[in-house]
Amino acid sequence: MLDLIIIGAGPGGYEAAFEAARQGLSAALVEKDALGGTCLNRGCIPTKTLIHAADVYREIQGCGRFGIVSGRPSVDMKMLQEHRKMTVESLQRGIAARLKAAKVPVYQGTGMIRMLRTDESDEKKPESKKRESEKGKQVCVTAPDGLETVLEAKNILIATGSVPSVPPIPGSDLPGVMTSDDLLFYEGEPLESLLIIGGGVIGVEFAGIGQSFGTKVTILEALPSLIANLDRELGQSLKMSLKKKGADIHTGAKVSALAQTPEGICCTYTEKDGEHSCTAQAVLVATGRRAYTGGLFPEGGAPQMERGRILVNDWYETSIPGIYAVGDVNGQIQLAHAATAQGLRAVRHIAGLAVDSEPDLIPSCIYSSPEIASVGLTAEEAKARGITAKSHKILSSANGKSVLTLQERGFIKVVYEADTHVILGAQLLCARATDMVSEFAVAIREKLTLEQMSAVVRPHPSFSEMITEAVRI
Repeated sequence: MLDLIIIGAGPGGYEAAFEAARQGLSAALVEKDALGGTCLNRGCIPTKTLIHAADVYREIQGCGRFGIVSGRPSVDMKMLQEHRKMTVESLQRGIAARLKAAKVPVYQGTGMIRMLRTDESDEKKPESKKRESEKGKQVCVTAPDGLETVLEAKNILIATGSVPSVPPIPGSDLPGVMTSDDLLFYEGEPLESLLIIGGGVIGVEFAGIGQSFGTKVTILEALPSLIANLDRELGQSLKMSLKKKGADIHTGAKVSALAQTPEGICCTYTEKDGEHSCTAQAVLVATGRRAYTGGLFPEGGAPQMERGRILVNDWYETSIPGIYAVGDVNGQIQLAHAATAQGLRAVRHIAGLAVDSEPDLIPSCIYSSPEIASVGLTAEEAKARGITAKSHKILSSANGKSVLTLQERGFIKVVYEADTHVILGAQLLCARATDMVSEFAVAIREKLTLEQMSAVVRPHPSFSEMITEAVRI
């Protein structure tokens, strides 16, 4: 009997497998598709590959500002998709090699959890009164050719991820209406116009890609602001940046229907001042993702769930002892690095190690232009918790590296306790924000003060010098 069966080979799953090997646990990994899960195959890596290409294209277009003369660039979407494919395959090979080195076998197929039945006579014996988590559990793996393999383990970790969530909008099944999964593999000529339904992370990242390639972008967001789950100023600044580049953005807009017309796909929506419509060549539905649990449990055998997501405790254990769920499938934070952190915590709990009950500190990152990153508390969140906090904001316009590279206007804002100066949170909208936010994550985790963080000598010229200025008051 194995110690652990992991279902799903995304960042939550394969990193949990590596941790199991490090802790001396026997483990097996089950994956119905390609190694890497949503992040590697249909999410983080493919999206950021396109974003990088879009950034390069935009830089070439603007190279005249640096005195570099170049011809008019063009985009070959098929070559770009080939680059995406090669990038993904290279990383898949790396994961496979690491799993082989860790001696974790991979079973290709769809896994269904089956609980072992204990004989009634055994249940009456004193020695049979164990914790439920110590009882054997089965996972039936059905390979693509229909062959079934039954695995048995003391524990199961579910890391099956999520799929795009498409609301029941009339016309959402029309040709040209896509989810992010579809648009990532688009090989046609750059779109002339794109309507994006949803102003969250997925929507604004694809908006940036489209704008770089010359696509006219329209965003319809039902909530009052873009990226509404982050600091309000980040959403406002991002909206201004996108509009400056030509995007048409409507917040508080609710889509009623989509219809095919000779001019393209017509979208009807309502705003505070009434009903409106707009037309685009294609539509991206970017209204979030939902937990994927299809075929995972037998009828009546699922753990406690809420709105399709699996409920878990502080160690990511479900209502069924010995069965854990990490990443998008538990619906807590739909980020790849969050899935990894949760998988590590779950495996350490399984291994009997002491695990801090304090939740992991998870940075949020958006690969827009400029980049956005946030970690810890915003000023509003600190106030809601009864914390007397202050914030300090500096602009990137005084940073030498930002000026010489002609970056857009941005900022770093630090939230700290008024009395102690202990850092509580940070919000960044600037070049390299997604790299620099980790400094603040360490500071918050270690409860560093502004003074302690400002004592670090950072190189000049560098984007990171903005951190020094942000923590000096």
